[in-house]
Amino acid sequence: MNDFTVVTRQHRYHTYTLITVTGDMDVQTRPELEKVTRAAAAIPLDGQTLELDLSGVSFMDSSGLKLLLVLRRRLEATGGHLTVTGLQHQPTALLLLTGTHALLTGDPLISGACSTSASARALDQP
Repeated sequence: MNDFTVVTRQHRYHTYTLITVTGDMDVQTRPELEKVTRAAAAIPLDGQTLELDLSGVSFMDSSGLKLLLVLRRRLEATGGHLTVTGLQHQPTALLLLTGTHALLTGDPLISGACSTSASARALDQP
């Protein structure tokens, strides 16, 4: 059984929102996370940063990745910004493999040019 939780905290001046996710981000949990991020969209996001702390997520499939990309696009369309933090091994490997790591984490050290070798190393690690 996957214990999936999502906790939202908003900075008191409404310039920063933190969503902490625990559990697998997959096709089964995507609707719940999508519901929370849509509720977060009710907060004016013009120029705001939304941080998604995934330190409690040990597995993410393509539906979780798609949700992150859709959320990023939605935020940027309103002048907001998405940052994904706390990535564990498997989600990191997925982002590296798909070339979305730098896009979602803002980590300029891992570019598309080196993502293939970096993802291969990440997949080899336990």
